[in-house]
Amino acid sequence: MIMLEKRPQPSRAWAYVTPLLAVALTMVFGGILFAVLGQNPFETIRTIFLDPLFSEFAWFYRPQILIKGAPLVLIAIGLSFGFRAGIWNIGAEGQYIVGAICGAGVGLAFYPLESFVVLPLMIAAGASGGFLWAMIPGFLRVRFGTNEILVSLMLVYVAEQLLASMALGAMRNPDGMGFPGSRNLSQYDAATSWINQNAGMHWGVVFAFIAVIFAYIALSRHIFGFNVRLSGQSPRAARFAGVNPGRLVLVCMGISGGLAGLAGLFEVAGPAGQISIDFNVGYGFTAIIVAFLGRLHPVGILLAGGLLALTYIGGEIAQSNLGLPLAAIQLLQGMLLFFLLAVDVLTNYRLTTRKVSI
Repeated sequence: MIMLEKRPQPSRAWAYVTPLLAVALTMVFGGILFAVLGQNPFETIRTIFLDPLFSEFAWFYRPQILIKGAPLVLIAIGLSFGFRAGIWNIGAEGQYIVGAICGAGVGLAFYPLESFVVLPLMIAAGASGGFLWAMIPGFLRVRFGTNEILVSLMLVYVAEQLLASMALGAMRNPDGMGFPGSRNLSQYDAATSWINQNAGMHWGVVFAFIAVIFAYIALSRHIFGFNVRLSGQSPRAARFAGVNPGRLVLVCMGISGGLAGLAGLFEVAGPAGQISIDFNVGYGFTAIIVAFLGRLHPVGILLAGGLLALTYIGGEIAQSNLGLPLAAIQLLQGMLLFFLLAVDVLTNYRLTTRKVSI
């Protein structure tokens, strides 16, 4: 009989192996899914995971990986602080939306002024918007003991309605012939986040790398990182060590909200270009997969963000070239988190066999 036996200590080897095993299992079962849908599984997997890097049009697709990966890494880095401390911010999508609205609002307020101060003010507004939106579930947990998972998740739907209201109302382009959506900020030189559009470089990519470096130093070289880890592993010990749990909740929620707001701002000022009804594409939810696939480690999150960005680009290629439905690509991404959580059991448990007496 096969049984699970708890390890004396979590296995560091399995901690590094399980993400790779999860990716491999996702490819295998994703291939089975594509075969059921009538596709060639080998061709489909190759299209999703290899064509963006090595096909004849890879010169066009590679910059897209930076564009798709930057918001995922920014949001996931913010989430990793809370997740390590046992604080579950599931509403980063809402903070991403509100950050975009606030940042875009500042840019549109200054239009058509061409000044170097516009973009920094937009960045500050975007980060502040995401920060304040994250403070709502943070404050409610600290003050009233509410569940931050439910509150942050419900606020996503509030943010989506706010986004629709802005696209159809206050931020609608007065020269847009009545169509919903704001002015195109990527065409407003003072407000655009693009550095080199052909290379896929915008300020969001730069800030994503800065966030990785900041998170690595904060989590591994600073007392704050020790408090975060201690709170996640043993909340009672953290209180005895002098960690203020309420303050830690607010700080971690603030960091995750601020970085999600920055991701939204850089997206609306660059790749997306405008506030529109369909501005949000689920980066805030996908970033949860990125955070766990990267083992909540900054470097791991950077690599995982690249991998998920690859599935976005490869999925778009598969949709256009192979006729694969979007739902199949989203299911593939969901499989990745499912298998990661499944095989992660092996980090704390080992498989053993035991004879059953009859």
